[in-house]
Amino acid sequence: MRSVEEHLQLLLGGVSPLSPFDVPLLDARGCVLAESVDAPWPLPPFDNSAMDGYAVRSLDVAGASPTAPIELRVVDDVPAGHRATAPVTPGTAVRIMTGAPMPLGADAVVPVEQTDAGTSVVRIAAGAVAGQFVRVAGGDVDAGARVLDPGLTLTPRQLALLAAVGRGRVVVHPRPRVVVISTGSELVEPGGPLEPGLIPDSNSATIASAAQEAGAIVYRVGPVTDDASTLLAALEDQLVRADLVVTTGGVSAGAYDTVKEVLSALGTVEFAKVAMQPGMPQGHGVLGPESTPIVTLPGNPVSAYVSFEVFVRPMIRRMAGHTQLFRPTVTAAVSRGFASPAGKMQFARGVLSVQEGRYVVDPVDGQGSHMLGGLAAANALVVVPPHVAAMQPGDRLVVLDLSRDPA
Repeated sequence: MRSVEEHLQLLLGGVSPLSPFDVPLLDARGCVLAESVDAPWPLPPFDNSAMDGYAVRSLDVAGASPTAPIELRVVDDVPAGHRATAPVTPGTAVRIMTGAPMPLGADAVVPVEQTDAGTSVVRIAAGAVAGQFVRVAGGDVDAGARVLDPGLTLTPRQLALLAAVGRGRVVVHPRPRVVVISTGSELVEPGGPLEPGLIPDSNSATIASAAQEAGAIVYRVGPVTDDASTLLAALEDQLVRADLVVTTGGVSAGAYDTVKEVLSALGTVEFAKVAMQPGMPQGHGVLGPESTPIVTLPGNPVSAYVSFEVFVRPMIRRMAGHTQLFRPTVTAAVSRGFASPAGKMQFARGVLSVQEGRYVVDPVDGQGSHMLGGLAAANALVVVPPHVAAMQPGDRLVVLDLSRDPA
């Protein structure tokens, strides 16, 4: 059997970051920046007031206090988005709103709360020092400064900066388009009528939502029956909108494992046994004229999800341009003992927590590859190396934290 590491490297070696293109700013959230961004002007672009109040010469109000206020003549009124038409000269002030440009001659702002809010003459009841409540041009970012580097995942915080430096569009690696197909004649759409022998299709919902969580644009295809022509037609229809195809089911050695039957005949997809539990039967390759990557996952629902986390999620992140491909890991003590299959890397489901300042992981009840109750209760995968056959309480293992994305 192939090791988990060997299979993962084969899959990652088959994909690369998607070619960058220019997108509107609001479409860039969550994408990886593919260009350097410099500030064409300083931030703030001009000296402006940090408060609603009065722009003054600090020397004029140096001795002001509640018991000895200083009166200044108000010579102008400046809301945000406007400039003063009169300078501040000795004995005068300009009423100013937050964000408005500082008038010539003023070097400080007195908040309106420290005045009588006069409109022709204002009584100042507190002194000020030069620079008080003034946002200086370039105090945040200098003109020409590099503000963002390629490789950064754009969040609303970076989009705010891009907008502030005048960028309405930005060059990013696009989100990979992932087509998810589940196979099996026993599957019906969730919410539909259920007859004896049939089960709801949980796999496509699981893998589609996991791919969305990984940053992909996802196209979910309804359950495809175990019929070679039907499956082949579905694959051909979907390739036009796919950067990656992910199937579940039909990859073992059974008489009705149609995915393996159909794709093996094409000669561009290989199937292998990977030394892991759950998720031993795996397949990967390319399809169609554009050599679109395809990954075929096992049909048991927990096997499909674990396989996605271990193999497909890192592929999606690489295609999206990320350099950090994997979930964060911690080393945690297991709360109770459990067995692990010799020669296979086990990904046991567990609940990770911090107890008395250290990480502890509690394996969930129900570790079978069909047990979605245990999977839903888990927030971590406990990685048991192939050479370890039994765990004892307190033993420490690497744990994939499913509640956190890579940095």
